[in-house]
Amino acid sequence: MDFFTLMQNRRSVRAYLPKAVDQQRLDAILEAANRAPSAGNLQSYEICVVTRRSALRDLARASLDQAFIAEAPLALIFIANPTRAAAKYGRRGSSLFSIQDATIACTYAQLAATALGLATVWIGAFDESTVRKIIGVTRDSVPVAILPIGYAGEEPEATSRRSLAALVNYMMD
Repeated sequence: MDFFTLMQNRRSVRAYLPKAVDQQRLDAILEAANRAPSAGNLQSYEICVVTRRSALRDLARASLDQAFIAEAPLALIFIANPTRAAAKYGRRGSSLFSIQDATIACTYAQLAATALGLATVWIGAFDESTVRKIIGVTRDSVPVAILPIGYAGEEPEATSRRSLAALVNYMMD
């Protein structure tokens, strides 16, 4: 599948089949995330792979009771590491670049999962401190996104997008 077809096919899936994701696919997704660009190539983020059923249920509860998270065979948690970015970029690194790094890595993982025939949905609505406790990271770490991954248990329709005229502003000579 070429990149533009991939972009057209990606959907936010909120129902998953009870089928495990094999290690080869998971490794390919993690490698894609590792290839994401980052500020100063610092990769100021970590990824937590969650497959424990009880932890997935806890993540679902911490995510405003989005129960479908617990249906997925796994979820990736993308965690910003502000200290790592601050070492080179100071306050802007800690408050922005580390968040961007985690976000871009999550995007690469999401697209890789789609290319591999898997389904995902980006979760940003969650209680940060509860997620920290579930995955066992320090208060300095910032959970940015939860990405449930599995085989689709539904086929959502494509959602509408803003027109380019409403989205893009040109500053040209």
